[in-house]
Amino acid sequence: MESTPRPCGTWCPKIPTPGRPLTPCCLPSARSTGPCSREHPGSTSRGSPHTGILGDSNAGGFFGPELKYAGFDQVILTGKSPEPIYLFIRDGYVEFRPAHHLWGKDVRETDCLIREEIPDPRIQIATVGQAAENGITMAGIFANLVRAAARTGMGTLMAHKNVKAVVVRGTLPVKVAHPRSYENLINELEHAIYGHPQYFTRGWLGTTHLVSSLNNLGALATRHYQTGQFQGAAQVSGETLARRHKVKSKACHGCPIPCSRYLRLETGEHKGLETEGPEFEGLAGFSSRVGNADLDTSLAAVDLCNRYGMDVIGVSECVSFAMECLEMGILSREDVDGLDLAWGSRQGILEMIRRIAFRQGIGDLFAHGVREAARKIGKGSQEIAMHVKGLEFFQADPRGIKGYALGLAVSSRGGDHLRSEPSFEFSGNRKEGLRRFGAEGAAIPLAYQGKGRLVKHYEELCALADTLNACKNTVVNMEVLPFDLAAKVLRAATGLDFDASSVQLACERIMNIERAFLVTRGIRREDDTLPTRFLKEPLPPSSGPSAGSVVEIEPMLDEYYEARGWDVMTGIPTRETFQRLGLAADWDRMDV
Repeated sequence: MESTPRPCGTWCPKIPTPGRPLTPCCLPSARSTGPCSREHPGSTSRGSPHTGILGDSNAGGFFGPELKYAGFDQVILTGKSPEPIYLFIRDGYVEFRPAHHLWGKDVRETDCLIREEIPDPRIQIATVGQAAENGITMAGIFANLVRAAARTGMGTLMAHKNVKAVVVRGTLPVKVAHPRSYENLINELEHAIYGHPQYFTRGWLGTTHLVSSLNNLGALATRHYQTGQFQGAAQVSGETLARRHKVKSKACHGCPIPCSRYLRLETGEHKGLETEGPEFEGLAGFSSRVGNADLDTSLAAVDLCNRYGMDVIGVSECVSFAMECLEMGILSREDVDGLDLAWGSRQGILEMIRRIAFRQGIGDLFAHGVREAARKIGKGSQEIAMHVKGLEFFQADPRGIKGYALGLAVSSRGGDHLRSEPSFEFSGNRKEGLRRFGAEGAAIPLAYQGKGRLVKHYEELCALADTLNACKNTVVNMEVLPFDLAAKVLRAATGLDFDASSVQLACERIMNIERAFLVTRGIRREDDTLPTRFLKEPLPPSSGPSAGSVVEIEPMLDEYYEARGWDVMTGIPTRETFQRLGLAADWDRMDV
């Protein structure tokens, strides 16, 4: 099907080639470099609106499968509509509808209004909220109300194009090349998932189990990473959440693990709040990270971010950063509009979220995230701005989980744990660490030996998961889809000739092409690092098992670059590596 010009640019359905990603949450395509809606302050490159480098995001739920049933693998929007619109995609057809009446509405309101216009309960809606319209570069694209493709400002990009939402409805069949083989392989995968030792915990608590487990390790982000254990962890844990508020479990389309939760608050200040989730990042981001031990406030904060369409990781970093700046005297009470931003201030947390979304007062300072806010504040605040390459990072202290620390430092999106997820380091299996990664320390969170090879392997597993649009809980953390089995699934689905080595090589190519993109944006070894706190300030005694730990970033980088075949001094891939991968022409285009 050839692309057809439309009022807001070009409608361009494409069938991806093997090794290229499909799209779980529409815009832009996963693991790609979309055009920038606005330049990052001080940046002249096209990339993420939030970081100025690689920009992409994805989400689970039901939107992606519905798009496939509607006959499309990808939707690519180029240009900009002169007026607000939303897209309605159904069974091979695309309609552009006016969205003036939707502009200024939050995610939930937009969803409700569209459902009134299209009275089909099976439609799937991905939309942006007011934060994206207001140019907040932490804004995402939200499907099923809470399924957030929230990182790197993809919602900001969509709103800049004057696209409020994408609605899909599909009834077309999805065919595979070898149905019987495909069915047998899926049954094999489901059997491995049901029999996995993590199945029950993931099904009952989802990622919220990490509040307790990371706290026990002494690696839970607490009061902006001042310590690794939170005294109120039991009050805001996934176990407490399930006991007090969980109504039922929920799963994404076709998934045997119902790792999400539907919640209802029956009492208290936020009585009546009903929502799906939250994931660990939102739960811990608005509890331990900001020093808040009130579970309901954390849930209300996540709900506000979802309604306004903002990234809970980025926003929770901005709030906790402001709290520490106030504590240190870098900011005054007047600087923060008189808000109470002491650790755990419930009203202060919620009000900061609102002010950021609408760029009101102190909120406008954080419109472009913590890196830009710290640049404007100065006074040494850059030292406590917790980001890598402009992207705020997750709710775990890197000093207590050093494989993840390295993954954050080298991630192609910036401070992003989902580009590697080296969960093997929690295993404690020293013998297997030595066998698989050449060092027993690969299996120990506080050790740094073997982490370069560990991260390389898990980056390629993450690339596999993203390319297949499969969940990282299963492919990466539970490791139920190794490269050889993935090759069999791909052969059965597409009829193309895949084997384990070709699949792994494709994932390695993805990582190298992404690095090449970063190199053209000026990224070098000195950028693959972490904030000073994690490198020079040992975790305090209150951090339990992780007390006294810092991140030994330099030896881990050496090992990682050697494993990747990149120049150890610069972090630039060598021509020999690109030639081995069949990418010599791409290396030449880097012009380094």
